[in-house]
Amino acid sequence: MRLAESRRHTRTGEVLTTRIKTGVKVPDFTAPATGGGSWRLKDAAGEKLVIYFYPKDMTSGCTRESQDFRDLHAAFRKAGTRIVGVSRDSVASHEKFTDKENLPFPLLSDSDEQLCKLFDVIREKSLYGRKYMGIERSTFLLDGKGVLRHEWRKVKVPGHAEEVFEAAQSL
Repeated sequence: MRLAESRRHTRTGEVLTTRIKTGVKVPDFTAPATGGGSWRLKDAAGEKLVIYFYPKDMTSGCTRESQDFRDLHAAFRKAGTRIVGVSRDSVASHEKFTDKENLPFPLLSDSDEQLCKLFDVIREKSLYGRKYMGIERSTFLLDGKGVLRHEWRKVKVPGHAEEVFEAAQSL
């Protein structure tokens, strides 16, 4: 994943990432995507965009969330809104997931976590007492100019896609 015009720390050379905020234009980025090649934020210019982050392909909550966005895809398109899903899984894993669930929108692979860091979705999680860093289920709605207008964090799947659709219609 590449952010346009990455800045580097003057001493360490480390890439500096700024986290986005509501009301601010999201910097252009490019990420590997299903369907071959890369997907770029610029590709959605002039249209509203839903970016939903999910923890892992083929898991129950992520499957349900993707199915909900899939089932509303035609309504989102009619409302001038594109959808992309993002996780740290590989493009190969995304391709299998897309084929199995008939997802009509691209899934982006963020294995280097640059997009996750930009949207600040990496959080400490716990499973059976073991702590690890993972993606907090989150969704972001951008307007046609690429400005972040709504964000949902700690998403609970039931009813979420419908709520995002209503927000997209109101933009």
